[in-house]
Amino acid sequence: MTTTWTNDMTPSSTFWDKVARKYAKSKIADEAAYQKTLQRVTEHLGPNDKVLELGAGTGSTALLLAGSVKNYLSTDFAPGMMEIAEEKLAAAHAEGNALEGLSFLAADGFDPRLTTAAGDEGFDAVLAFNFLHLVEGPEALLDRVNGLLKPGGLFISKTVCLKSKAWLFVPMIKVMQLFGKAPYVSMLSPDIVNDMMTKAGFEIIETGLYPAPRSHFVVARKV
Repeated sequence: MTTTWTNDMTPSSTFWDKVARKYAKSKIADEAAYQKTLQRVTEHLGPNDKVLELGAGTGSTALLLAGSVKNYLSTDFAPGMMEIAEEKLAAAHAEGNALEGLSFLAADGFDPRLTTAAGDEGFDAVLAFNFLHLVEGPEALLDRVNGLLKPGGLFISKTVCLKSKAWLFVPMIKVMQLFGKAPYVSMLSPDIVNDMMTKAGFEIIETGLYPAPRSHFVVARKV
């Protein structure tokens, strides 16, 4: 069951809340890259794992991955996204898919309820797909993720990296933001992402581009 949103809405969460229904209708741009991402993620998850997903959108990935772990908490800072995720979960239940370990929560990465959910042992893995570039201050979020993980736990992410084309994307995004048509976006590169993770106390154990050249996949271990 989705927990009621208690934090103040930020401009970014307000944007994603407003576009949630439209976003839910959009199709995956590169199905092969998406399937490759899922395959690499499941290689690192175990049946007894407790997993947290940040920036989960409408829960499509959570519905596919939750059956491979014991507990899967899927979160997004836009309540509208989580409402749709709950609808998808109800439909899955109606089709006979139990997914008993899956739950949804409208929350950002700093919500204290995530600390409670982590418990004394921490999460085995934290996932964040196509999310870090949408976060203001991703360094602080990475520190937070480190604190939520158990020792040796994994942070598995995929980040859109636009820095190499910033000259093109920045002016376009700024104009769109003026009209409420785009959220906050950080201009990141694979090297910047890797460096932030290392500084936050992670050891990078796997990387990939799914799809190339802009979607930087990383598996990082808390050290």
